[in-house]
Amino acid sequence: MINNENVKHLTKVTYQTHGTCSKYICISVDENGVVQDAQFIGGCDGNTKGVCSLIRGMKAQEVIARLKGITCGNKPTSCPDQLATALQEMGY
Repeated sequence: MINNENVKHLTKVTYQTHGTCSKYICISVDENGVVQDAQFIGGCDGNTKGVCSLIRGMKAQEVIARLKGITCGNKPTSCPDQLATALQEMGY
């Protein structure tokens, strides 16, 4: 018998980034709005892995508040900014 009380319902999205070295971000958010996992496809490997590790377990709204508007070099966006944009498009 499965105990449904411990089963989390996840929303999983693959977001195509714009204006960054990374091409996609795969994001999983649970029913409470908590980021369970994220993975960048492309981009600066160590930096994107670090961002994903830091946001795991954070509320999506907090991730957006911290990352929205970060730029990369002379680009108007960045991988963290694109992650925030993806979460906003998911409705957080």
